[in-house]
Amino acid sequence: MWRFSKQVFLLGVLAWLTSACAPTNLRETPLPVVAIPDTVPREPWLLVDTRADQLKIMQGNRPVEVFQQVALGSSGAGLKDRRGDNKTPTGVFRVGWINDQSRFKRFIGLDYPNLDYAERALREHRIDRTTYERIRVAWMNGHTPPQDTPLGGQIGIHGVGAGNPSVHNAGIDWTSGCVALNNRQIDALRPWVKVGMRVEIR
Repeated sequence: MWRFSKQVFLLGVLAWLTSACAPTNLRETPLPVVAIPDTVPREPWLLVDTRADQLKIMQGNRPVEVFQQVALGSSGAGLKDRRGDNKTPTGVFRVGWINDQSRFKRFIGLDYPNLDYAERALREHRIDRTTYERIRVAWMNGHTPPQDTPLGGQIGIHGVGAGNPSVHNAGIDWTSGCVALNNRQIDALRPWVKVGMRVEIR
């Protein structure tokens, strides 16, 4: 009898605890959404502002460091159509490779052409389906897309190297489509950069 009463008592306590966890009002006000403060560290990324001629190291939406007077392709920045047009492509890219022994001091290669450029070129019949698939498969697998297509390649961020610094210092857009810094700036940028890093050119 005592064992039966004890079981009934325990079941009663469990039922009370269960009911205490259930909401009394199913339309109760939801908990407020807590915004993540800007002080929370985020993965650094690079922003190239082609209108201001700046390259910024960003942490979230905040610039950590700003490099002034970057040089672009001699045809400016915008939608790059083809190899040899000397245009710096705008868009969102990733760092595909890094060459610290480049003739430009250091070369931070981008994964251009990305999917946006490949899809646009396919629609406009500037590349065929096979070329598109080569780019798509490489990009989806996190590899550098083929650099030998009609869309061009070898687009990156680099220094002046052994070139004439006075051309760069004069504010001339002198590259074949890359983003150039002076040698001191590319050395300062290099410790921040790693393969896979987001780079936005706009």
